[in-house]
Amino acid sequence: MPGHLIRRLQQISISVFSDRMRALGHDLTAPQFATLAVLARAPGIDQATLAGMIAHDRPTIGGVVERLEAKGLVTRHQNEKDRRAKVLALTDEGAALFQHLLPYVRDIQPDILPGLTESERTEFIRLAAKVAEAGNASARAPLVSKPAHDAT
Repeated sequence: MPGHLIRRLQQISISVFSDRMRALGHDLTAPQFATLAVLARAPGIDQATLAGMIAHDRPTIGGVVERLEAKGLVTRHQNEKDRRAKVLALTDEGAALFQHLLPYVRDIQPDILPGLTESERTEFIRLAAKVAEAGNASARAPLVSKPAHDAT
């Protein structure tokens, strides 16, 4: 069944990512890396916007951001325009870590889809993206491509 296979692929992906991070001497999860990646290209967004941009629910993102803040990789400051919201940014250490890890994360992508040729991986990714886009509205935490508004 597709659902079981998708769950197994998620397990493989997380295992490959976690093992590689540990081998590099880093305690960083895939959602934490995704957070660093989004903040590298969209500094100053709030947690709700971040959650949408990596398709995680708000409580999960809250924990991810707390752990990154505790590691000194992310800062949270009160939004000047909306005092209820916190704006997020990478620290210098967070930006440097992201840039350092990015080539390694790119290099492990084939390991996440073992047994496929390069053309098969390309086709698999194309089809998986098509399914994810078509089912986005059904997700508990839909992906939001771009921030709805300027959070700063």
